[in-house]
Amino acid sequence: MQLHRLFQLSALLRSSVSLTLRRNVALSAVVFNKARDMDPVQKLFLDKIRDYSAKSKASGGIVDASPTYQKNLNEEITKLERLYGGGDLTKFPDFKFTEPKLDEASK
Repeated sequence: MQLHRLFQLSALLRSSVSLTLRRNVALSAVVFNKARDMDPVQKLFLDKIRDYSAKSKASGGIVDASPTYQKNLNEEITKLERLYGGGDLTKFPDFKFTEPKLDEASK
């Protein structure tokens, strides 16, 4: 009886190790193949994203923004500043919370 259980456990362990090794080998093969030769459409897509990222960093904002776009953006920012009382709308506001003063209740 004990020997039969031991064989069952060893078979279970062997199948789980085998499954894990197959998954790891399959996953690493997929990753290696994707890195080595990429689909041409994917490569073109990634190249365009990298180009846009470089242009965006160089211009400091939106790429190829026309003067009318900049004008509309400035008008909208002015409207929001007027509506919400000014301040810098391009940064997150700083919140300052004060600790409430609690009185100890006398017993």
